Amino acid sequence: MNSDPLTAPSLRIVEAIDADEHAANLTDWEQCYDQTTAGVFHGLLEEIQLPGLQVFRESTSQGMRQSCCVWPDAVWCGLPYSTGNTRINGRSAPVDSVLVRPGNCEFELLTPADYTIFGVVVRKDTLENAAQRLGYSLDWERLQNSELVQASPTARRQCIHTMSDMLQAGASQSDRKTLEYSALEALLPLLDSGVVEDAARHSLARRQRIVQKAREHLMAHRDQTVTALDLCEHLHVSRRTLQYCFEDVLGMTPMHYLRILRLNGARRDLRRKPDRAVRDVAADWSFWHFSQFASDYRKLFGHSPSEARHLSLH
Repeated sequence: MNSDPLTAPSLRIVEAIDADEHAANLTDWEQCYDQTTAGVFHGLLEEIQLPGLQVFRESTSQGMRQSCCVWPDAVWCGLPYSTGNTRINGRSAPVDSVLVRPGNCEFELLTPADYTIFGVVVRKDTLENAAQRLGYSLDWERLQNSELVQASPTARRQCIHTMSDMLQAGASQSDRKTLEYSALEALLPLLDSGVVEDAARHSLARRQRIVQKAREHLMAHRDQTVTALDLCEHLHVSRRTLQYCFEDVLGMTPMHYLRILRLNGARRDLRRKPDRAVRDVAADWSFWHFSQFASDYRKLFGHSPSEARHLSLH
């Protein structure tokens, strides 16, 4: 984020045909994407870096489970533009809400197919200085502990309009400081006048922990066939509780999610380990019936496992 305020901002537009390739394109983020809906993936990122912040618009053709982390001493604000439901750490985001997460803190997003979101990442000192200069009051501690801000619909629409204009103008703008001021002027009303919701309730936090432990158990035993009964015994919960936790946090059944997790793991290994035979990679992820693996893989990603070799990571 060491941009020269006197030079024209550079609009960066990047397309991708692989979920992980797309996840890696967002500057200074640590991300891992799992594709959750069936079909060929296409991602588009439009991004501008300014002295104290980053503005971007991200579009994905398929449903995603995203593990995300922004750089330290910053805050991310996400404004979903699509009508489909967005979940952040298992919480369904109401209409007109703003997603909020601090830097250096991993969070999870679940997004539907044909999805677009505007994002702004602001350094803490930049945000605080702008708030003081423009006369806004921020409760930084409370903001960092929140996931959702219920904002004014009018202010939210104006913020999206401002971000869209910035990305549309791109490198035709010459003054970074002016663009930064415009972005912060549009963002601050959302964080000042919006009602910051409380952090996830204890019951939701428990369901999130169960889902996370189930994911960790599968990843630790990915070369074994893990059943719902195995998960129930490992987590000391009933099958009904396990089902409810996954449907509430992820919007899908445990077995459907775990199959998607394994298929995405195999996809990454096929691309990153070109010397490994496809059958061996499938076995690494406990796919013992190769024809079924190939069929499920094609249904989810829109191409065969062998074709994944030709899709290079950048």
